[in-house]
Amino acid sequence: MASLSEPVDGGAKEKPQNGRTGGSLVSQTANALRQTILSGQYKPGDKLPSEAGLTELYKVSRTVVREAVAALRADRLVEARHGAGIFVLELPTQQPQPFQDVDHDRISSIIELLELRAAVETEAAELAAVRRSPAQEEAIIRCLSSVQACIDAGVPTAEADFKLHLAIADATNNPRFREFLEVMGQNVIPRAALRASQSEKTAAPYLQQLQNEHNAIVHAISDGDSTVAREAMRQHLKGSQQRYRAMLRQGDR
Repeated sequence: MASLSEPVDGGAKEKPQNGRTGGSLVSQTANALRQTILSGQYKPGDKLPSEAGLTELYKVSRTVVREAVAALRADRLVEARHGAGIFVLELPTQQPQPFQDVDHDRISSIIELLELRAAVETEAAELAAVRRSPAQEEAIIRCLSSVQACIDAGVPTAEADFKLHLAIADATNNPRFREFLEVMGQNVIPRAALRASQSEKTAAPYLQQLQNEHNAIVHAISDGDSTVAREAMRQHLKGSQQRYRAMLRQGDR
């Protein structure tokens, strides 16, 4: 195995090598150890080499080895057993990411998201109206045009719609709004779940109605009218809830 650094006396600070610092050596060593575990080289219940063995294996100091092992312990990949050594634990179960388990066949699941969006995005629209820069305003208008182009071409609009909402979030100049939408992903756009069997006759008026609402939001932001922008976004999201319920009741999903 290629060395990460020349070994130094235990407890001493690593000397930089090729521009690397002691801190980066800890990360490199921890990542190398982590990879051996995740790849199955060391399995749950296996004992890792001793501290001296790891020092020799990775060509780093005992200090680096101790800190690297501590990082793996914090990740619950290994545990220290008194007088016995360091042992590999069962890999933690992968937890589902937030908002990625949305069931589009359940009205309640969609409505939950729309209600949450209303709490966040009405504020985003209001802030965007007073904080947007000329470049951000231009980006919002460009995204609005992209949605219309998709409608006119008869192609799916969900991705373009999502980018429009991201552009409005960016115009708040608070990065947390974009982060929130990105965590939710395109699940924030209910019609992303509409079945391909939905008729063009049913879909076209629905999409154009949404676009009319987008226009109201964007024009208010462009005019710097925060009150109207907030209300336009609220009406847009509340209308989505009502239309979604109506479409499901009519069997037109």
